[in-house]
Amino acid sequence: MARIVCVHGVGKQQAGEQTLLGQWVPALRDGLTRAGGRARVADTEVAMAFYGDLFLPPGQRLDGDEPHLGWWDVSPGWETELLMQWWSHAAAAEPQIVAPDAQNLLSGTSRTVQAALLALSQSRFFAGLAEKALISDLKQTHRYLTDLELRTRARDRVRALIGPDTSVVVAHSLGSVVAYEALCAQAGHSVRSFVTLGSPLGIRNLIFDRMDPVPVSGIGAWPGPFSTTWTNVADARDVVALVKDLRPCFGPRIVCHLVANGSQAHDATHYLTKEVTGAALAIGLG
Repeated sequence: MARIVCVHGVGKQQAGEQTLLGQWVPALRDGLTRAGGRARVADTEVAMAFYGDLFLPPGQRLDGDEPHLGWWDVSPGWETELLMQWWSHAAAAEPQIVAPDAQNLLSGTSRTVQAALLALSQSRFFAGLAEKALISDLKQTHRYLTDLELRTRARDRVRALIGPDTSVVVAHSLGSVVAYEALCAQAGHSVRSFVTLGSPLGIRNLIFDRMDPVPVSGIGAWPGPFSTTWTNVADARDVVALVKDLRPCFGPRIVCHLVANGSQAHDATHYLTKEVTGAALAIGLG
């Protein structure tokens, strides 16, 4: 079993384990170097828990075209609410984005969604991300939380890679939700360091309150034995990581850091190269 298990984020359905490892492993080594730790992590020590293909339609090839998505595909309720939170957060972080106002909120769901997508198209965070891809990411997150079969299969992909030799689990974006639930479900695991990057776990009501196991008295379960450390790293402008400080949700033991990832605030490799991420990985590697 690998010593380090990586769990990718949303929107990777057209990728694969080796493709993602080719991006993650060099960045991971850079982070360890910044932290003054050992950078010579062997390729065989790192594995990628890949679940992106679970979001593809049945029978579709990995290189096939995906269905077109437009504003009309954003469902009322959960999807619209998260989209609005992205808009509000992006407007607070980037002055060129017009903030939602009372007129937007009262104009009806369809016009609100169109206004939100138009505003987010001006965001540096979403630069280069087509409307179709943004909506796809939104719907993937919603589907993970509502499709029990897919949710179970994704978590099983993570659990299958965690063995007695696994000391670090590092997860990005939606992958942090998958990894958190997998660790909570795997009693007696030996993971020493859990590292979450750009995580949406702290978004109450939409995500946090839908976790498995269900939070008790407003506090989520710890993802392992007492000896497991948990480090959460977020960019101040990362729209996906709406809540940067996870301590109110999971208790004071979690260590939270803010970093600056530049214009690509949510990029996994930008998170991995940071000194604080390398230091958290080094805790598990010993």
